[in-house]
Amino acid sequence: QVQLVESGGGLVQAGGSLRLSCAASGAIFSINVMGWWRQVAGKQRELVATVTNDGSTNCADSVKGRFTISRDNAKNTVYLQMNSLKPEDTAVYYCHALGWYGRPYDSWGQGTQVTVSS
Repeated sequence: QVQLVESGGGLVQAGGSLRLSCAASGAIFSINVMGWWRQVAGKQRELVATVTNDGSTNCADSVKGRFTISRDNAKNTVYLQMNSLKPEDTAVYYCHALGWYGRPYDSWGQGTQVTVSS
């Protein structure tokens, strides 16, 4: 399976930008889809954006036009560029991978905190 390590979170003012990175290691070839999720304490984890092996991307309506997901296959890294950040974007952001390695699996990173001040 794969191991995922996120970085790039932090504190930013509303209207600012951050870029999150997720470095994958292990059975990289087995990954089918990678994505970013976020979670606020006491609420369900929600899907933010995904990118498939063929480069197809999708974003949640709440972040469309502001967030962009991309991947660098040479670096085994997925990015989430977040622009025009709003206080409601404050959450712990998790990197996620779906794949097949003898059986379907999903892997999660440890999470990185993003805080947007008003």
